[in-house]
Amino acid sequence: MILHGAAVLGLTVLTQLGGFAWLAALAFRRGRLATLAIFLLAYTALWGGAQVAAPVFGRVPLPCTGEVLRAQSRLYCVLLRNFVTPEMAEVASDAALAVAIRFPGTVTLTLDGGFPFLDGMPLVPHLSHDDGEKLDFAFYYADTFYGDGAYLPGLTDSAIGYFSFLRIGEETCPPVWPTLRWEMRWMEPLHLFIGLEPERTRALIEALAKDPRVSRIFVEPPVATALGVAGEKIRFQGCRAARHDDHIHVQL
Repeated sequence: MILHGAAVLGLTVLTQLGGFAWLAALAFRRGRLATLAIFLLAYTALWGGAQVAAPVFGRVPLPCTGEVLRAQSRLYCVLLRNFVTPEMAEVASDAALAVAIRFPGTVTLTLDGGFPFLDGMPLVPHLSHDDGEKLDFAFYYADTFYGDGAYLPGLTDSAIGYFSFLRIGEETCPPVWPTLRWEMRWMEPLHLFIGLEPERTRALIEALAKDPRVSRIFVEPPVATALGVAGEKIRFQGCRAARHDDHIHVQL
């Protein structure tokens, strides 16, 4: 019972609706394989229902595929973490198009957005992704370590777009506790060791900063300095929030 409770809690935290699918599987439990099959069927049904019902509640899914804007990994779509308000979806689409016009062939990748339903339910581990008005973008990357520095469309240094920290210059924050400013150094051997593509990353931040619908952009100060971007919208998120030298956080 404890394990099932933990599974329901974990799936709810991870996907919002996965806990309901697990409960459905338990209600019709017929052995391990049958229970797993029921869970997958129930989750698929809930997933499909969310695509249809979420717009009624003011959320829309960001594209999972596309040549200009798409999720960094289809995992974000499978886990129902790619939902934002229609206004944020337009902001993302407009910014991605602006970068693609300036640099043809550019693919802008989104990371965590929000869940399909309910304001106030946080998207763990984020502190503020709870209303569809926040979205993370991946940096753009280039083959700077072993190649000629060419842009690598659709690739990020880490498998999920997060936790490949640039660590430019001196550390911004002293050690504090509690904090979500995780170092994640144990993941470094899993990275592709490709470098930041500065021109496109700068262009994306500038496009977002010019958009009157955007109120804040979080990026680490050393990264902003290295890219040469500044402005009242471009801010530091604080020392207790997650690092932002691996992605760009945008909110309306």
